[in-house]
Amino acid sequence: MHFNVNSKNLERLLAKVIPAVPVRTPMPVLENFFFEIKDGLLTVYATDLEISLTSSINVDASENIKMVVPAKLLFDIIKALKETQLKIEAEKNSKLKITAENGVYFIGYSSPEDFPAIPTVTKSRELTINGLELKKALEQTSFAMSKEDMRPAMTGTLLELSSEGLRFVTTDGHRLVKYIDKSRIIEEDEQYIVPERAISVLSKILNEEDLKISLSKTHALFNFEDLVFITRLIGEKYPSYSSVIPLENENILKVKTEELHSAIRRMILFSSSNSKQVKFSLKENSLEVSAEDVDHGSSAKESIYCEYKGETMDIGFNTIYVNDILSHIGEEEIIFKLHSPTKACIIEPIVQGENEDLMLLLMPVRLNN
Repeated sequence: MHFNVNSKNLERLLAKVIPAVPVRTPMPVLENFFFEIKDGLLTVYATDLEISLTSSINVDASENIKMVVPAKLLFDIIKALKETQLKIEAEKNSKLKITAENGVYFIGYSSPEDFPAIPTVTKSRELTINGLELKKALEQTSFAMSKEDMRPAMTGTLLELSSEGLRFVTTDGHRLVKYIDKSRIIEEDEQYIVPERAISVLSKILNEEDLKISLSKTHALFNFEDLVFITRLIGEKYPSYSSVIPLENENILKVKTEELHSAIRRMILFSSSNSKQVKFSLKENSLEVSAEDVDHGSSAKESIYCEYKGETMDIGFNTIYVNDILSHIGEEEIIFKLHSPTKACIIEPIVQGENEDLMLLLMPVRLNN
């Protein structure tokens, strides 16, 4: 069996699929691409058992075949070649012969019997969304996913279908982000939790084209024009996040996002490596941010122009969490809604995007006396 293909076309195909190849795995078979040629269509599939990617191109092939090929080695070889026409032959000694304009390369291949099958997604719900809109929703929320395996549901992103819109929710117990796409109204409430690895890969492959999402109880399928991405879902119940969102935060701080963000980046340099603490000192139309590292004898204090209406208050936050939140708000001005130094704070852009609603919640930390 042999087939002919342009090297750059093959490189683009492999580049789409290789993100699903695990870097480390106790199952060596997963370090391969699954190749199938059927009626002149080359389909390449890869999986780490949590996510899988599949893509296809047309090739000039002499017959049909299935095989598994070392993924990283093949990709590195093809990527290193200049653009040329390749002839790829499966020889009887389980060697794949790659003939280019100026060279011949051999790599081993094996039978595909032990390679996991492509998951079957029983579609219970389908929706279509623009790739850039989905990318924005994931980027606005994914940073707050938990890294703690003790609560598996919180290690993913909640996709919640509702009459309010399509909600994306993440939390690690210290902060919470809720982003709502109000243009997608679904009358029956449903919840699906997409794991962190899937969110990371998906964010990198999304582009301006529309894609179709198919959801079942166990899997989600993202169907692009030339790529199919499937992920397992986290089979846990998501925490009742609405119960931690305060309803009566009457102290209101309005501030320029970049001015506060710039100050917080400097406060990180002065906050203790243990507490990572920054203090907000608030009084009428006055915000002072300060940090101190007692162990190294360093401290910093800055005054920031703001509008503040409410009780005089000193409240502490984790500088890293504040920095993360401010990094993911693209609007010029933000509003902090506060109740007291021990209660959760709500942060929102003053101007919301069209058909969007972004809310971030941050728990305070106890101030050092």
